[in-house]
Amino acid sequence: MCDRVINFGAGPSALPEDVLTEACKGLLNFQNTGIGIAEISHRSANFDRFIREVEENTRILLQLPQDYKILFAQGGGTAQFSAVVLNMLARYQSRGGAAQKPAMDYVITGSWSDKAMKEAKRLGVGDINVVINAQTISEDGKKTFNHIPDRDSYKDKFSQDPALIYYCANETVDGVEFDNDLESPTSFPFDSLPDGAPLVADYSSSFMSRPIPCIEKHAVIYAGAQKNIGPAGLTIIIVRDEWANVLDSSIPLCLSYKNLVDSRSLYNTPPVLSIYITGLVLQRMLEVGGQNGRPREKTLEYYGECTARKASKLYAALKEGEARGVFRGKVPEGSGSTMNVVFDVLGGEDRLKEFVSGAEQRNMKGIKGHRSVGGVRISLYNAVTEDQVDRLIQYMNEFV
Repeated sequence: MCDRVINFGAGPSALPEDVLTEACKGLLNFQNTGIGIAEISHRSANFDRFIREVEENTRILLQLPQDYKILFAQGGGTAQFSAVVLNMLARYQSRGGAAQKPAMDYVITGSWSDKAMKEAKRLGVGDINVVINAQTISEDGKKTFNHIPDRDSYKDKFSQDPALIYYCANETVDGVEFDNDLESPTSFPFDSLPDGAPLVADYSSSFMSRPIPCIEKHAVIYAGAQKNIGPAGLTIIIVRDEWANVLDSSIPLCLSYKNLVDSRSLYNTPPVLSIYITGLVLQRMLEVGGQNGRPREKTLEYYGECTARKASKLYAALKEGEARGVFRGKVPEGSGSTMNVVFDVLGGEDRLKEFVSGAEQRNMKGIKGHRSVGGVRISLYNAVTEDQVDRLIQYMNEFV
């Protein structure tokens, strides 16, 4: 195999090499069927067994209660901006909700939750309640998302009878993330939500990197696979049974949770290859957890510890770089993402180009920030090893 670069890209992102090697075999011959995974019928018994195994391994890793369904769809997280609105509204109406245009609560902490809110507003089927908007004005006069607000500043601002409450656990563009420590002021205020309110969470860029807090409080969790567990093309949707039992004519069938449940995610041809590679990644995660002394149900705790170590040492290096006058972090302590670490290189655009070029010369790629915010973004997804992070830190320490 040719030399591979260290991929710090935000997505599509790094995948484990042994998974890619196994996937190459499957492209030619899937489970000794004599036909490749990209050619096999999604209605075949072999693929049906495989997709059910992916479903079961997802349930094991997340320790998901039995009253949740796991669905496999297309369209990315962006399609779910619309899907959650239409499905939650249909369920609100079916249970006798009083409002003709019910409240839809959005906690906006970054670019993706902002886009989700704007799509809900565009659909025009509910009254949008922005519980809080973390966007601030930076020193250069630009609007920016650079922190997670203190939970006490908005915990009393939720609607009492909303069709949904929406948040994004980790903002990939802006490098901010809700703290998993429920005692932290930058954790999500799960304990302040109205009783029975349907909570919707976008977990795309932190899915399977650590356990999901208060998972049983969620109505819907969704995630694009292309960060931690697979290639682009697959969206995993986790929905509680009571929120997936309405088939309404206002919902396109490919976006209907009930239709996906009834068809077992096979209403139309699913992203077969993406599901296959995701399945291999999940199998490997369980194996790695076992090799490190963890029972299957504790595997995500192991990955969470790995995530925390990688992020901690990178933030420490960034702090040292700030002391030397080389770098400047974009996010205050307590709000920083463990998946996507963002910072600026001081000295202007030429210095940024120098830093990016130097990284590429050292076989490290994908570190430029999102085009909307610039700077540097280092993504620490599961397939990025601690040794690779150490190599980056060594380069950061050498950069003067």
